[in-house]
Amino acid sequence: MLITDTHTHLYSEAFDEDRELVIKKGIDLGIERFFIPAIDSSYTAAMLSLEKEFPENVFLMMGLHPTHVKDNYLEELAHVEAMLQQRAFYAIGEIGIDLYWDKTYLKQQQDAFKKQIALARQYSLPIVIHCRDSFDEIFEVLEDEKDSKVYGIFHCFTGSIEQAKKAIDLNMKLGIGGVVTFKNGKIDTFLNKISPEHIVIETDAPYLSPVPYRGKRNEPVYLMEVLNKLSDIYQLPAEEIARITTANAAKVFGI
Repeated sequence: MLITDTHTHLYSEAFDEDRELVIKKGIDLGIERFFIPAIDSSYTAAMLSLEKEFPENVFLMMGLHPTHVKDNYLEELAHVEAMLQQRAFYAIGEIGIDLYWDKTYLKQQQDAFKKQIALARQYSLPIVIHCRDSFDEIFEVLEDEKDSKVYGIFHCFTGSIEQAKKAIDLNMKLGIGGVVTFKNGKIDTFLNKISPEHIVIETDAPYLSPVPYRGKRNEPVYLMEVLNKLSDIYQLPAEEIARITTANAAKVFGI
């Protein structure tokens, strides 16, 4: 059973003590593909090092995370563009808008989002969207930028069924992670109305651990909890969910 984690920060400091062991435990369970989103330039070296250590398993993205859009965001975007010129990546991400922590830089976040969508078009890459307390703002940008070349994944999707359908109409897959196991997560109440052809699975490790590991560091092996929950929701074997979501991920990322 080949399983794909479409969003995991395995270069995070949270794994400094046992990174190799954590990754190998995941691989032993069949989680053999890890897609790694960028945050900002300060993490680029760690991402490249991770890829060097696990070249068959690690697939890197490049981008500027919305919570790291600050006064120097144009310099950070220049770093993103420079990296894209130097080597291949599998997506532009994670990018988007986050209004949960701070609304100070909304205009800059919107500008950074649009500029990175333009880079995705230029390099024929998917986008991986971070959306927190910002569905209206994200959809406004996506509607303006809508065309066949703009596609990707709504990372950590937590919206309503109407928002899910809108995202799908905008050429996005839904990234389903630990939230689907939460009692108040809500997406488990309607996902069975969304074809599994429209979803991929993720951990967002070290964040958003699924039940029964909430509050603990998330890691690749906990993706099995997400897989099993989706198996219950869709009334399909976990192996079939793994097959479908891995195929969906491969199509999005072009591997």
